Amino acid sequence: QSRLVESGGDLVQPGGSLRLSCAPSGWSFTYYNIGWFRQAPGKEREGLACIDTSGDYAKYADSVKGRFTISRDNAQNTVHLQMDSLLPEDTAIYYCAAISPGRGLSLRSREYDFWGQGTQVTVSS
Repeated sequence: QSRLVESGGDLVQPGGSLRLSCAPSGWSFTYYNIGWFRQAPGKEREGLACIDTSGDYAKYADSVKGRFTISRDNAQNTVHLQMDSLLPEDTAIYYCAAISPGRGLSLRSREYDFWGQGTQVTVSS
């Protein structure tokens, strides 16, 4: 059973936008940094963005910097990934994951403790 639940994946045209959401299942991730990852068929899982517990600091992969924005609402126990100017190569399954804040803002998937099951994003005309 996944400890995180992603939502918001959909089919969108190139140049469009989507907002993904991540929420914990039966617990609070207030004291964890949260990251977003994606995995396309035949490719390795790629770290996209990570946000700290306060929501004040974030780190992005070069591939999405300037197009994707990570944010969190601790009152709602939710983390979002706003994705703009989407490209066909953004097509993938998107995952959120939780990491102990002691490990910093990491984009390395092997360092994360808890994962969701993913949500499909397809960018196509």
